[in-house]
Amino acid sequence: MKRSLLPIVILIIVLVFLYLPIVVLSLNSFNASRFSGTWDGFTLKWYSTLMQDRTIWQALVNSLIIATFATIGSCIIGTTAALALNRWQTRLQTLHNALIYTPLVVPEILMGMSLLLLFTALKIDCGRHTILLAHITFCVSFVAMTVLARLQDFDTSLIEAGRDLGATAFQAFIKIQLPLLMPGIIAGGLLAFTLSVDDFVITFFVSGPGSTTLPLRVYSMIKHSRQMPVINALSTLLLAVTFLAVIASRLLQIKRVSRSHPFISTTIGGTNK
Repeated sequence: MKRSLLPIVILIIVLVFLYLPIVVLSLNSFNASRFSGTWDGFTLKWYSTLMQDRTIWQALVNSLIIATFATIGSCIIGTTAALALNRWQTRLQTLHNALIYTPLVVPEILMGMSLLLLFTALKIDCGRHTILLAHITFCVSFVAMTVLARLQDFDTSLIEAGRDLGATAFQAFIKIQLPLLMPGIIAGGLLAFTLSVDDFVITFFVSGPGSTTLPLRVYSMIKHSRQMPVINALSTLLLAVTFLAVIASRLLQIKRVSRSHPFISTTIGGTNK
């Protein structure tokens, strides 16, 4: 009996460990007190303060702009690199793979310092452009990995069949290979976007005046304990947006499955009746 309850107990402990800090943070965003240890009543003034703080929203805009262009750049470069590594396999294949995977294992503080030294040596002023280049540098690896994993299951006979039917190499790539690789590219792009928005260490080294991102802004606010409730409100809003995006994605996935497999949805509907 104890063995059957043990997995449930472990699951509850893990869920509490993961989600209790989020619940406490969200509750403190509605706390009238500036300090988390005492509850002085329900209030929305921290959300009002958040909405009136232009520096936070400007930092958010900077993060979204940089993340968008970093995602586009990393998807193009990463997909190209994955196609090249999959097609031209030479004796240096291990070295090529190591170069792709290196940004994943190099500590962020080391990468940030090296990029800062590079930009300084090239006499490039730090700003949005240097943050963008830095983010593309470490995001390319994630895109390349996901696309390479997709290419390993790709049936090359489909391209050969398209060429036999008169399609050019470019047409076969656009109409056959690219659509089949799109799930991997999208997955890598979403991962790159998330990492770019969330990055702090590398951005801290290569940022400049007027290029403050949201993580940098939050870090500067943490130094002042009076602004902690505003950070709680901001975090709660970001969590709410994330949860809504996950729910919307799940609903779209269910809707897509029901459209592609109408028998399943009909069976489920008949069962419910």
